[in-house]
Amino acid sequence: MIIASFAILLGFALLVWSADRFVDGAAASAGHMGMPPLLIGMVIVGFGTSAPEMVVSAMASLDGNPELALGNALGSNIINIGLILGITAIIAPIAVQSNILRKELPLLILIGLLAGGLLWDGQLTRIEAIVLLSGFFILIGWSIYSGLRNKGDALATETENELNEQDMPLKKALMWLVIGLVLLVVSSRILVWGAVTIAQSLGVSDLIIGLTIVALGTSLPELAASVMAARKGEHDIAIGNVVGSNMFNILAVIGIAGVISPMTSIGAEVFARDWLVMMALTVALVLMCFGIRGPGRINRFEGFLLLVAISAYNLFLVSTITS
Repeated sequence: MIIASFAILLGFALLVWSADRFVDGAAASAGHMGMPPLLIGMVIVGFGTSAPEMVVSAMASLDGNPELALGNALGSNIINIGLILGITAIIAPIAVQSNILRKELPLLILIGLLAGGLLWDGQLTRIEAIVLLSGFFILIGWSIYSGLRNKGDALATETENELNEQDMPLKKALMWLVIGLVLLVVSSRILVWGAVTIAQSLGVSDLIIGLTIVALGTSLPELAASVMAARKGEHDIAIGNVVGSNMFNILAVIGIAGVISPMTSIGAEVFARDWLVMMALTVALVLMCFGIRGPGRINRFEGFLLLVAISAYNLFLVSTITS
């Protein structure tokens, strides 16, 4: 237990550090190759912030723990909205200005509904996982198309400012890209081993560990990125990180895990509890960002409500373990 706990802490630390290096290196490399800032923000950064979830879930599935992978994806989405945007909005209320984000938000609901339709029967076949992965590649294509057509979007300006602040030479960018990717794999392997070991020792399911400990760890890069962006007044980046990551989590993370190891016996609680909570938070996010009586924004009170919601959800998860 002690060694496994240390492995989780070490895995978390390496995961956050390597994910940050990987995103910085990838974004700077793409900039040197002439990629438009908006495209970097939507594709490179979006992919990079979801890299921890992708690698951890792939490792878990390879080890024969697909429930951990599924819990990681759903739990990360719940944490991204409830915890990350909740904390970020309390620190600095978030306003939505990007037209692209306004198009992505309803798309996030549709992607969530697609996942629910595939999970409701208690299984995820390899064919269904391929459907999710196909959706992921379609999303990438749409992101590239939108990024090339909307170069004057507010998200493009914020991303360009971020890239100008980094000003990283190409050799250094490539070095961090490679180092970050290698350490992502290593840290994910350490984290999965520690999480599975503790789950087995405590008699807790892989799903619960994935929904809580692992999901929190893999979401830490998004937390750091969103809080820093909000403090700089880069509101669209703060929300864009979460929206992009959540779409990638459903399509790519669950898709990759299902292709590696199809899930034949998913508990009914995944659909009736975890998926429903994820969708409720997603709908709440969309309503806040579009605005009902005024401009779309997440104010401090709404951020507090998001924190209350995720706290209640996690308390319920704990009660199911102890009961």
